[in-house]
Amino acid sequence: MTVLRPITPADHEAVLAINERHVAALSPLDAERLALLLTMAAHADVIVAGDAVAGFVLAFAPGTTYDSVNYRWFSGRYDDFLYLDRIAIDHAYQRRGLASRVYDELESAAVVRGRMVLEVNADNEPSLAFHRARGYVEVAPLGKAILMAKPLVG
Repeated sequence: MTVLRPITPADHEAVLAINERHVAALSPLDAERLALLLTMAAHADVIVAGDAVAGFVLAFAPGTTYDSVNYRWFSGRYDDFLYLDRIAIDHAYQRRGLASRVYDELESAAVVRGRMVLEVNADNEPSLAFHRARGYVEVAPLGKAILMAKPLVG
């Protein structure tokens, strides 16, 4: 069974290790930065599979001081949204449908905001295909990223 639950201090080491293993697709994260992001995030959850931390997710609502260029782009154009900043699933737990289940939960939570937004590296075809299949559409290119949004209705 897979569960999303809030990140606790006991999870920080696992979150940082998973982020480091996926740093090529994410941005670097150290303990200080993680602590700061946790104060701003609307969703800061670990993905638990059985008894293990299989991954984590960070998502932000509008109105924070988060310094991400992509987050600021969305903030300047939309009144309300849930910005999926990062999702990382440890290699041992990939290809088990965890990402789809996490997206289902986050999109359900984001319905009240009207849309979920995110960025995908422009050269990451598998990720682009995954997001397009879920109904995300390109709203703008920004550097090496493609900014995508999915309108959500209840």
